[in-house]
Amino acid sequence: MDHVTQLEHPILRHKLGYLRDKSTSEVEFRHILKEISQILAYEAIKDYPTEKIDVTSPITSAQVERVIDPPVIVSIMRAGNTMLGAILDFLPFCRAGHIGIYRDKFINNTVEYFFKLPKNVENSEILLCDPMVATGDTMIAAIDRLKNYQVKSIKIITVLISKQSLERIKFFHPDVKVVCLSAEDELMDNGYLSPGIGDAGDRLFGSA
Repeated sequence: MDHVTQLEHPILRHKLGYLRDKSTSEVEFRHILKEISQILAYEAIKDYPTEKIDVTSPITSAQVERVIDPPVIVSIMRAGNTMLGAILDFLPFCRAGHIGIYRDKFINNTVEYFFKLPKNVENSEILLCDPMVATGDTMIAAIDRLKNYQVKSIKIITVLISKQSLERIKFFHPDVKVVCLSAEDELMDNGYLSPGIGDAGDRLFGSA
């Protein structure tokens, strides 16, 4: 799929293996997810525009590059907050936003409970973070809301995403790009990916 970048690297597969392992502790799980998040962000912004400026190094004058118009990092709460913090450590010049939204199985629809973006996000590029995208309902609803603000573009950063979600996102939002580690084949009836990593939020915050 031309809208998907799936990272292939032995170290990333090594780290993903620990996320899949149910015996991995909360502390380890959180640390590994932060490391992976920064690598995913690195890939997502590899073609970002820069401008050249003149500085004085300890030795002589030099021309260096600085990122211009940095992206806005947006978390889908709650699991996305860990990714957000890690990416802001890596890209401290970025602004951040939060979307609280979930799929309610009783009404068979998404419910938004929190939404906060920085000022003047129009024409900004968005990196939208969630460790796991299963049915795609929450992600599509989040994209719908962001597009109401006339953002320039949206890239999803996720560890795991179902192939079903990839198809649905492409159908509803063909302009949205996805950077991930794995596109999972199986989506179970309870909404979990298989083999997956379980409920990322529960494993991050010990609320299982």
